[in-house]
Amino acid sequence: MTENVVFTGAVNAVKEIWEERIKKHNEDLKREKEFQHKLVRIWEERVSLTKLKEKVTREDGRVILKIENEEWKTLPASLLKLSQLQEWQLHRTGLLKIPEFIGRFQNLLVLDLSRNTISEIPRGIGLLTRLQELILSYNKIKTVPKELSNCASLEKLELAVNRDICDLPQELSRLLKLTHLDLSMNHFSTVPSAVLDMPALEWLDMGSNKLERLPDTIESMQSLHTLWLQRNEITCLPETISNMKNLSTLVLSNNKLHDIPVCMGEMENLRKET
Repeated sequence: MTENVVFTGAVNAVKEIWEERIKKHNEDLKREKEFQHKLVRIWEERVSLTKLKEKVTREDGRVILKIENEEWKTLPASLLKLSQLQEWQLHRTGLLKIPEFIGRFQNLLVLDLSRNTISEIPRGIGLLTRLQELILSYNKIKTVPKELSNCASLEKLELAVNRDICDLPQELSRLLKLTHLDLSMNHFSTVPSAVLDMPALEWLDMGSNKLERLPDTIESMQSLHTLWLQRNEITCLPETISNMKNLSTLVLSNNKLHDIPVCMGEMENLRKET
């Protein structure tokens, strides 16, 4: 009996030793695998950074990252090493998202990511207080974050051909320097109140949407000189449109207009296309 107990105890002790060795071996393998993966990531980021540096050019005194027709579905964190960039031009790269770290590019003046597959604009975009142009046409964006209103220097915003944008946050009316806005080929059924309240807006394209009418308050857009409304479902125009004294170009082709307000004949600067 005693011999059996001793034998069993010895077997258990050996078993525990081997289990501990196996556990330690597995942990060592796991750490080694993680280390190898880390090395691979570091190497890949270095390779990516090298490729990105090759795409940096200087034009008119600006430092520009320019990539076209080359696949970059995501942008690596190593891009932060190029914080001096003043302009991004990334077209037809298959980019899926604007990186969350975009707000750290404080020197950025122009962000042109048109013709990609971006589905959302990160809230961090609002940290780009020096940004003058944001061009996101031909993507898959559905909503615009209110944080964009913090881009106090923004002068040009293009969101054309995203198909599903149907409204803008009221906060965007705080973009006091915005003069150019392209919302064509989306899903707007009315002119957003934020747009009506943009004090500096001079050029607006809302062609190819679902507009049925213009609000009477359209007259508040006193800085507007060009208004594109082609390919909508507009049936009539408000008489208040005649109070838009600076309006010189009004494009209304391919709508459902029955007539034009007589008072529009008094708009001396207007060149209209119906």
